[in-house]
Order: sequence, then structure tokens, then C-alpha cells
Amino acid sequence: MSKPSPPSNRVLLIDDNAAIHGDFRKVLSADTQDGTQEVLAQLEADLFDEEKTVSARPNFDVDSAYQGKEGVAMVRAALERGQPYAMAFVDMRMPPGWDGLQTIEELWRVDSDVQVVICSAHTDYDWSEVVERLNHSDKLLVLRKPAEPIEVLQCATALTRKWHNERLVRDQMQELEQVISVRTRGLEAATRQLRHLATHDALTGLPNRVLLDDRLTQAMARADRDGRPFALMVCDLDRFKLVNDSLGHGAGDELLQEVSRRLSGLLRTTDTVARIGGDEFVMLVTSIHHADDARGLAVRAVEVLQAPVRIAQVDVHTSPSIGIAFYPQDGSSIESLIAHADAAMYCAKQRGRGSVQCFEGAMGAGIDNRVQLESDLHQAIALKQFELYYQPKVHTNSGVVRSAEALIRWVHPQRGVITPDAFIPLAEDCGLIGAIGEWVVKEACRQAREWCDAGLAPMRVSVNLSPSQFRGSGLIHSIRRALDDAGLEPQYLEVELTESAVMSDPEESIGVLEQLSAMGVLVSVDDFGTGYSSMSYLRRLPIDKLKIDRVFINEIVSRPEDASIVRAIVSLAHSLRLKVVAEGVETPAQLDFLKAVGCDEYQGFHFSRPLPSREFERVVREKAAQAETFTQDDANRTHSKLAAYRRK
Repeated sequence: MSKPSPPSNRVLLIDDNAAIHGDFRKVLSADTQDGTQEVLAQLEADLFDEEKTVSARPNFDVDSAYQGKEGVAMVRAALERGQPYAMAFVDMRMPPGWDGLQTIEELWRVDSDVQVVICSAHTDYDWSEVVERLNHSDKLLVLRKPAEPIEVLQCATALTRKWHNERLVRDQMQELEQVISVRTRGLEAATRQLRHLATHDALTGLPNRVLLDDRLTQAMARADRDGRPFALMVCDLDRFKLVNDSLGHGAGDELLQEVSRRLSGLLRTTDTVARIGGDEFVMLVTSIHHADDARGLAVRAVEVLQAPVRIAQVDVHTSPSIGIAFYPQDGSSIESLIAHADAAMYCAKQRGRGSVQCFEGAMGAGIDNRVQLESDLHQAIALKQFELYYQPKVHTNSGVVRSAEALIRWVHPQRGVITPDAFIPLAEDCGLIGAIGEWVVKEACRQAREWCDAGLAPMRVSVNLSPSQFRGSGLIHSIRRALDDAGLEPQYLEVELTESAVMSDPEESIGVLEQLSAMGVLVSVDDFGTGYSSMSYLRRLPIDKLKIDRVFINEIVSRPEDASIVRAIVSLAHSLRLKVVAEGVETPAQLDFLKAVGCDEYQGFHFSRPLPSREFERVVREKAAQAETFTQDDANRTHSKLAAYRRK
């Protein structure tokens, strides 16, 4: 950044008369003392609106030149040294060389900033000639010879100050221009960056959905004009969530960046690879001659992505599921084309890892149905379309109904009753599972309290918690609030968690389950035997029941292996002071086996299907003669340290 030029009192006198030089030096020298000093001080004070100070008289550094060419040479040399003259006194007649006007013209060609005073005893030129020759410059004054000392000093003082002020303003303007230039370049760079971020994915640098839509629009226009179709491929990574969960999101980001590089290297420069969210990529392949060309490219993409990626000292293996849709036969709009390619991708994923599937007409109905169902699901809670059915849990030996499992049903106004397996996965995908799960807990507590108020024997109600609900930070608070709102004692609420949900992070699970145990809520591990449980963790988990998955119950009579597994689970549970519940009991033979091995409770169609609350209440009342109230032993915990402490 340039600095302001220092003040300059350098004056050049160009005159062929040596005596004139002496006279000017007497006037401009600081050592000169004459009677004009007081007058000059007063005049300068009046001119610049300042207080009069005798000591303010400037000191001028005067150089002499006796011909015009000599003066111009001195101005050039001073400018090159960085010590320019502020002003020059120029005589109009300097024979045999240049006259004053030519000298001034040459001076200004070298240094256009120098201020000039024309000194002349004769009227050599008319003022109009001066204006025509010198353009009536504002850097020019005329001084008649012989000049009074005060006139000389006044000209020198005014013009050198004017020269300095002009330099100061020019320097400040240059500084301002430099600042503006820097900021403008920064603004242009920021604008380019913002424009790039608006159209590209920040992680991979690939086009995002905005730019993809624009290129799809252009591709459609070219296809309509040239009559050549194009292919749109949706590529989703198989088991990407496992990488994020096991190695962290940083590793997941590295994998996505490597996938983007490999896919980009596979396509031509005229094609497009875009990332539209998560682990989903889209490939726009133009000028497809045959459907097999697109399938072949998709197969190569599968092969390219199957090579391991080294991340965090681990070889990560991944594969894509790819769905293909063709324009215009599979969709005439951007939305329909992407939706149909997406539907084909889901079909490929269902066929197994690393599969490729082209869109077929029947897939469209499925995706449209899914979209409509998701739309309806968002309104189901507000419209009170959910209802809980209750399946009795029966004491194996006595046949007494002591508890029930609450199972949600969606009573759709057009589709009728929809079972959980048809909408729970959708609720998990669209982020509604938390709200639905919270409603189930609240409604189950309310119903249990209502049965009690209606004179029914105290009934424990169990609810299923999804893995995301179990991991949510608000679980304990929402359960406590549901119990308080219903006025239900915690021992009459039971939560069921799948084995995989509990064992995905055993240490974290222990903390959550201990809090539930401290509240008095019972905990069951559902689908036991289908996952992987560490015995060291199982004995530490504050749980009360194990539920044997129906897959082992189906053939316990005909398959000795299943019978052995069930017998082992019952023995293991009892050794850990856990109760055992068998689900999916449908035949008397299955029940007899469970009685023989000491299973505590069962549920299944052999006793009853899941029932609406009123029908469930009727069935329980019919068994009222056999009903027993809860005993302290029945309500007691099993091996939980917190529960053991509470019993003391």
C-alpha cells in the first residue's frame, strides 16, 4: 500500500539572467530577513484562514537553470531520483534557446504535476495564445517583472502547498482504488464460490440436485431434437450405514469421496455424475444407442466400486445397487424419471448386493403407492388413525392372563387396517418412528389405567421400542411423562427391545436400561436367539425377561435342534434369574413342550390373536375366575443390581 508523498519545497528557477537567480534566492531563502516577513505572515494567515505566526515562513530549496533544455533535464533527473520539483519559475525570454512557452510544454511532458509561474517583463504572448498553447492549465500563474518579493514568496508558498495537497489526494485515491480492487477481487471470488456451492456437493465436488436438474433439462431438449434417448442411473451404496456406525462419519466421507472419483473416471466428459444426498449418486448418460449399453456401463460401475478402499487402516468393501430408467420411455419429466430409476434401484437392492435393475412398469405403481402412503402417514397421528391391539401373554401352567403386548394398527380410511410390517419401515425411513413410538407408550399406559379403573385385575402392558427410539435422548423423559399422565405405576409397564438393538452398543444400553430399571419399568429382550449376545454383557444387563423368537417355536415338536435351542434358552434365562416368554405358540403340542421345559409365559394364536381393547377386556373378564392378582414375587426384578438394592 502506497504512502503519502512528503511535503516538498523544491523550486526550480529557469532564467538566462544570473542576477535574477540571486534576487529570487534572497526572497525564498529562510535566512533572508526583510520587512516583508510580517506582511507575508499576515497575508498567508488571511489566505489560509490560520493564526498569524512569523515563524511559519517556509524554507524553499531553490535550484537554477539558465536555459529551457537545461531546466527540463533537471526536472527529469529529479523525477527519476524520487525528489520532484513542486514548482518552477520560468522566464518567457531566454535567447538563444527555447522561449518560456516551449519550455513549459516540455516540462509538462516530463512531469505534468509541476506547478509553473510565468515570469515576463513584456507582453510577448496574448493570454489567448497561452491558453491555446498550454490549455489554460490550473497549474499556471503569471508574474510580471520586476516582481515584488511578497509576490514571489506568495506564489511559491501557494503553489508548493497546492502541489503537496494534490499529491496527497492522489495518493489517497490510489490507496482507495487499491482497497476497492482487493475487495472487488475478494467479492468476485466469494461470488464464484457461492455459485459453485449452490450447484455442487460440498463433500465430493460433484454436481448436486440443482445442477443435475439443469443438465437433465438440457439432455431432454437434445433428446427431443435429435431423437436419441438417454439413461438415468440411481446408484445407492449397500450397507453404507455400517461404515458410518463402525468407523465413524469421517470414514464414511472418505468412502463417498472415493466413490465419486471412481464413478467420474468411468463416464465420458459429456456425461454427468451427481450426488443427491447421503450415499445416493445419479449418473446421466447421454446418447444411448441401446439399453444394453446402459446395462453394461452399470455392470462396470459395480465392478469398479467393488475394489476395496483403504480407510483408517481397514480395507472397506462396498458395492452399489443400481437402478436404470430411460428417457423418454420411462418418464417424460425430471421427477418421474428420477422416481422410476429410484424404484428400479430399490428392486435391485432387494435382489441382493451389487445388482443392476432396469425400470419396469409394475415398479411405478409400487413407488407411487409408497409416496402416497408416506403422505398419509404424516397425518395419521393428528387424525387419530392409529389404534392399539393387545395380544394376551398367558401364564404357561395356570393359563392366567397377567399381561398383554400392545401392537399398533393403522386404521386407514381407504385401505382399512394396515399391519405394522407394512408401515413401520416406512415410518423409520421418513423419520416418524419416534413420534409414533411415543404415542404407543402413552396410549398403552392410558389403556392399562383405564382397565384398572374399570375393575379389571391389574394388567401389565408391554410396548415395543424401535432401535432409534431406544437410542433417543428423550426416551426416559417420555416414558416417565406417559406414566405420570396416566397415573400408572411403573411396574405395570414393560418395554420390549430387540436383541440387536440392545447389543449394538452394550455399554450405552446398560446405562439406559439401568434408568428404566430404577423407575420400576420391566424390560424384555425380544427375538432372543436371532442375533448375537455376549454372555458377559447379558449377565450385566438389567433386564427381566427373554422372549424366544417364533422361528424356534414353529418346529420345536418336529426339529430336535430347535427343541434343544429352546430348552437351552430357558435354562440360561432361569440361571440368570430371568423369566422366559415364548411367542408364536399356535398348537397344543407346542404349549405342552413349553410347559415341560419350564417356560414362564407364552403368547400366540393358540390362545388369542391380537385384539382391540374392548375385545381383549371381554376375554380377560371371561378368565376372571382364574385370575390372580399380582404378587410381590411376580413384580420383583430378576438380577438387576438396582432392583436388588430396591428390594432390601
